[in-house]
Amino acid sequence: MKDSFKIPQLLLRCALGITFLTPVSDRLGLLGAPGTGNIEWGNWENFINYTTTLMPFLDRPMVNIMGGIATVSELLIGILLIIGFKTKYAALGASLLTLTFILFMIFSVGIQKPINFGVFTATTASFLLSRMPNYNWSLDNLLKKKES
Repeated sequence: MKDSFKIPQLLLRCALGITFLTPVSDRLGLLGAPGTGNIEWGNWENFINYTTTLMPFLDRPMVNIMGGIATVSELLIGILLIIGFKTKYAALGASLLTLTFILFMIFSVGIQKPINFGVFTATTASFLLSRMPNYNWSLDNLLKKKES
C-alpha cells in the first residue's frame, strides 16, 4: 500500500512544531518587545500575568511553576515534532497539552479565545498526527531503518 501521508505528515509536524515554538519565543522576549507587531506577551512577566487569568485559583508562585512547566513542555514538543523524534508521543502530548489549554481558557475567559487562537485546530491536528502510520523524513524513520 502506498503511503500517501509522506508530505502531509512532514508539513503537519513542522506546522505544529512552529506553533509550539513561536509562543515560547514570544514569552521569552525573542520575537520583540511587548505591544509591537503581533507580539502577544513580549516577556515572561506579561505571560505569567495572562496565565494568572487562566488559573485564578492558584497563587502567583504556583502560576510561575505552571507557566514554566507549560513552557518547557511546549519547547520540547515543538523540537521533537520538527525533528521527528518520538513523534507519536510528542503529537499525543501536544494534543493533551492544548486540550488542557482549551479547558482553562473556556472556564476563565470563555470559548472565543481558544477559537481565535486556533487551539481547537492544534489539538485536533496533533491527535491526527499521533495516529499516522509512518513519519517519513524523521529521526524516528531513520532510527527504524538502522534497526532493520
